[in-house]
Amino acid sequence: MLYPSDFEQKLGFDQIREILADYCLSTLGRKQVGAISFCTNRDDIHSMLTQTAEMKQVLESEEHFPSQDYFDLIPELLRIRIDGTYMEAEQLSELKLSLSTIHALHTFLTTRKEQYPSLYNLLSSTLTRNPVFLPLTTIIQRIDSLIDEKSQIRDKASATLMGIRKEKATKQSLVERKVVQSFKLARKNGWTPDEAEITIRDGRLVIPLTSTHKRRIPGFIHDESATGQTIYLEPADIFETNQEIRELEYAERREIIRILVEFAAFLRPSIDDLIHDYSFLGQIDFLRAKAHFAIEIHGQWAVPGIKTDDDRQQPMASCQLDWHQALHPLLFLSHQKQKKTVVPLDIRLNEEERILIISGPNAGGKSVCLKTVGLLQYMYQCGLLPPAREDSVFPVFRNIFIDIGDEQSIDNDLSTYTGKLINLKYFIEHLDDHSLFLIDELGTGTDPSLGGPIAEATLECLNRKKSFGVVTTHYSNLKLLAGREPGIANGAMLYDSKKMRPLYRLKTGKPGSSFAFEIAREIGFPEEVLDNARKKTGKSQLDFDRELQNLEVERQHVQQHSTELNLADDLLAGLIQKYEKLMGDLEASRKEILEKARIDARQLIEQANKQIERTIKEIRESQADKARTREVREELKSMKEKLTGDPVTTVKPKHEPAPVRVKQEIPEKPVTHSPYQSYVDDLHRKLQSFVPILDLRGKRVDEALYLIQRYIDDATLLSIPEVRILHGKGFGTLRQVTRDYLRTVKEIKSYGDEQIDRGGSGITVVTFH
Repeated sequence: MLYPSDFEQKLGFDQIREILADYCLSTLGRKQVGAISFCTNRDDIHSMLTQTAEMKQVLESEEHFPSQDYFDLIPELLRIRIDGTYMEAEQLSELKLSLSTIHALHTFLTTRKEQYPSLYNLLSSTLTRNPVFLPLTTIIQRIDSLIDEKSQIRDKASATLMGIRKEKATKQSLVERKVVQSFKLARKNGWTPDEAEITIRDGRLVIPLTSTHKRRIPGFIHDESATGQTIYLEPADIFETNQEIRELEYAERREIIRILVEFAAFLRPSIDDLIHDYSFLGQIDFLRAKAHFAIEIHGQWAVPGIKTDDDRQQPMASCQLDWHQALHPLLFLSHQKQKKTVVPLDIRLNEEERILIISGPNAGGKSVCLKTVGLLQYMYQCGLLPPAREDSVFPVFRNIFIDIGDEQSIDNDLSTYTGKLINLKYFIEHLDDHSLFLIDELGTGTDPSLGGPIAEATLECLNRKKSFGVVTTHYSNLKLLAGREPGIANGAMLYDSKKMRPLYRLKTGKPGSSFAFEIAREIGFPEEVLDNARKKTGKSQLDFDRELQNLEVERQHVQQHSTELNLADDLLAGLIQKYEKLMGDLEASRKEILEKARIDARQLIEQANKQIERTIKEIRESQADKARTREVREELKSMKEKLTGDPVTTVKPKHEPAPVRVKQEIPEKPVTHSPYQSYVDDLHRKLQSFVPILDLRGKRVDEALYLIQRYIDDATLLSIPEVRILHGKGFGTLRQVTRDYLRTVKEIKSYGDEQIDRGGSGITVVTFH
C-alpha cells in the first residue's frame, strides 16, 4: 500500500517515468513504463533487477544488440483476426522490419544464454509455438516477396497484377504522347500563358490555355486559375484512354486487396504467437530504457533484504536498510548538467534503530535526505537499479507512507496542520512492522508547545508498531526522544559553523543544531533583533547547540585523518613484508644461478682444455709450420673468446710450444661478462622498479590489455605473491578485460575484488601460486 494518492508526484517518480518513456523506442515500451507498479514480492523484485542489470551489461559491452525498428503491430494483428480483413502495404513493411528485429533478438539471446540467463528466460517462453505457427523467417520472406523497399506492392506479387500494370503503363505512355502533341500545338499558336507547363488535375494530365482560347482545342475543362485567366483542359482525344486507365487503376487496387487478404489469411493462424512475440519486444524495449537510465544515474545491483519464512505472517525482524553512497537520481542529473557534485547518503535502519530523527539547519539537506530514502526504496521495489554502492542492502516493505510538503487544502477547508494530523492519523491506523514511513518537519504548523508533544506521542506509537521510518524536525523534545526510547536514533545534517555553509552530510548518533541565529546573521538580519531574541532564548541553549555541532564536525575531520593514517600504515607494513619476502626469494634465486654458473664454467673449462690439447697436437703434427701454427692459434683464440667472453693472450714459443693447461678454479663470482650476471642484474633492476599496483584508469582496451600482460609476466618472473590492478568501476569494460585475461594465466591462484573500504570492485586483487 502506498499513501497518499499523489505519492509518486511528491517523491518525483513521475519525472523518472518521463525519462524512461523518452528512452523507449516504441509504444510497446512506453506502455510498460506507464504500467510500472510497486511490488512487494521479493522473487519478482529480484527477477526485475536481474533482468535490468543484465541489459545494462549488454548496453555497456555488446556492440551489435538489435536496437531499431521496434514497431507495435499488435493493434493490426488483432484487427486482421476477422476473415476478409488485411493490412496495408505500409503496415506490412513495419511488420517485416519489426519481425526481423525480433528474430535478431532471438538469435542474440540464444547464442548468449549462459551470459544473460535472465534475458534468455524472457525469450524462452516465446520459443514454444503452436503446431500451425510459421517460423519468423518464413513470414519475413513472404512479406519481402510482396512489397519492395519503398513499401509498395511488387509487380511480381501476382501474374494478374503484373498484367494490369503493364497495360496501364502502355496506355499512360499513349496519353502522355497525345498531351504533349496538343501542348506543342497550343504553344506554337500562342494559346498558352507564358512559361506554362503540362500539369495534373483530378489525376488527369491537362494543358493550360488562356481563357480566350479555350475553344481552340476540343476537350474537358477540369479547373481554372484564381483569376480565371487560365483554364486546364483535358484534350478530347485522350479522354477515352484516360477512362480506361482509371478502370485499370480500380482493377489494380482490387488485385492488391486480394493479395493482402490472401496474406492475412496466411498469417492468421500465427497471430496469437506473434502477439506474444511483440509483447517480448515491448519487454526488451522497456528493459533497454531501464538500463539506459541506470547507466545515466550510476544505478547498481543491490543486495536484497533477508527473507523470512513467510512475509505475511512473520515479523520483519531480519529486515535491514543499509545504504552506502546513495544518490538522489534527479538531483544527481540536475547537478551533473551544472557540473556540480552531490554528497552521497549513508543510512542504516534495523531492528535496534528502526526510526531515525534527522535534525539540522534549514536548507541543510534534511528534506533531500528524506526524499532520497523514499524515492530509492520505491525505485527498488519497482525493479529499477538504485544509485547506491553495490554492497548496499535494500529491504522489501509492504507499505510506504509519506508526509511531505504542504497538505493545506482550500477545497476541503484544511489548514496545513490539520492536513498533517489527518496523515498522522492514517499512519497510526495502518502502519505495521512491514511498513516504512517518511515525515518531513513533524509537528510543525501549530503552537510548538502543543505540536511537540503530539509529535512525540505519535513517534512513540509508531515505534511500538515496530514500523521503520525517517523523520525530520527542529523540535528539541523529539531529539531527546532517541535517548530514552529504544528503537529510535538521532541523526544530524552537518553544518560548518566557521564557514557558515551546510555540508549536506548525514551523521547518525547525535542530534543537529538548527543554527537559526548564525544563519540569520549571515543574511544580514538586524543585530539588535538577534540580541533581543538571544536573551529570550537563553545562552545555555544556544551554546549547547553550537558546541554540539562544532564537536561533531571536528570529530569528522579527526576520524577522516585517522582513517587515512591507518590505511597508510597498513599499506606500508604490507609493502615491507612483501619486500622482505621478495629479497629472500631473490637471494635463493641468486644462489641457484651461481651454482648453475659454476657447473657451466666447469664444462666450459673442460671443453677449452680439450680444444687446447687438439691444437697442440695439430701444431706438432704439422712440424711447426709457421702459417699453419698461426692459423691454429687464431682458431684457439677465437674459440676461447667465444667461451669466456675475454680476449685470450697467447705466449709465442721459441721453438716448440709447451703443453698448456687452464687452471681449474671455480670463481666465487661469475666473470664480469657472464650472461648469468647480466640476468641477476636485470632481475635486481626489475625488482627495484616493480610497483605492486597497476593503474589502468583512462587507458584504451588494447593499451590496457598490453600493460596487464607485461605486468603479470614481470610479477611471475619476480615471484611476487600478490598484486593489485586498479581499473575503476565506470561501465565495467576495463574490469571485464582484466578478468578475462587473468582467467587464462595458469600461474594465478585466484583473483577478486578489493575490500570495500579500499576500492571494492574498482580494484582486482591477484594472488599467484
